Amino acid sequence: MKFGYAFTEYLQEEREWLVDEKCAHIEYIRLKKVLKSCQKHTSPDKHQLCQCQSCPVCDQKFFSELMKEASDIVGYFSSRVKHLLHLHVATGLQRYVLRLRQCFKNDRQALAQEGRILFEYIAMNAIAMRKILKKYDKVHSSVNGENFKSRMHAEHIELLHSPWLIELGAFYLNCSGLDGCELDGAYGHFSCDLNITKAVMTLILPDSIKLEYDLTCAICLDFIFHPYALGCGHIFCKSCACSAASVMIFQGLKAAGPDSKCPICREVGVYSKAVPLLELDLLVKRRCKEYWKERLTGERGDMLKQSKEYWNLQSTYAIGLL
Repeated sequence: MKFGYAFTEYLQEEREWLVDEKCAHIEYIRLKKVLKSCQKHTSPDKHQLCQCQSCPVCDQKFFSELMKEASDIVGYFSSRVKHLLHLHVATGLQRYVLRLRQCFKNDRQALAQEGRILFEYIAMNAIAMRKILKKYDKVHSSVNGENFKSRMHAEHIELLHSPWLIELGAFYLNCSGLDGCELDGAYGHFSCDLNITKAVMTLILPDSIKLEYDLTCAICLDFIFHPYALGCGHIFCKSCACSAASVMIFQGLKAAGPDSKCPICREVGVYSKAVPLLELDLLVKRRCKEYWKERLTGERGDMLKQSKEYWNLQSTYAIGLL
């Protein structure tokens, strides 16, 4: 079955869920018709390619629309995954209420179903984006589609490189308790390998797409511990990110100055948007118990030391004012 038919079928199957006005998707069928129209009107032979590498009609309809659609998809996906995982890793009174509800309703199954829908949503739209950009470059004999991918990377709206996709994968692996899990077979496979030489999560999608997410902190060069994703998407241990931003662990990443830069891409202002990856931390805790306990002991020691130094400085400053 051609992808166009498969994508249309997917939208029809999920039409009740997609009624949500905030739910966007790639206008794959319509944009493909735009390409066919361009090819027809710019070449006497419909089998010939458009000879203009930069087509003003297509460019305006394609890239401005695709950028907005990609931004909307990433925003919607992130917000839904946040809500899903908040329910899964709830604490305190909310956790008690959810446990009580499980006596009357299978919430675990409902969460798994929600996760499958979200994964299917991001995967199908990512494949649609990949195919329509490839088709654009083929029709126009250009590299504008490839260049657009670089723009998406710069804007942090790549569909398959969101930290929330990694969180969703960790959620599935935590629920299954296995090293890998199928997502209805046809839609993908998550696996995770945590060993001494390399820590990586692998995502395999239809259309021969294989992605590997490195779970090694670029600062301490060890498994990520209490991982945080900065606004640019790069992931670090909380203590390592705090050190890079020149703030103390007990203060948290939100205390970082607006001029603090990501240690990898050097982008500023990314610490204010940092989010904890709780499912990924839970995955490391369950898979590498001894390592996790060792890192926890070390972080608590560092936090205690920093707290003492901080309050000693505050006391000295206060006495100096008297």
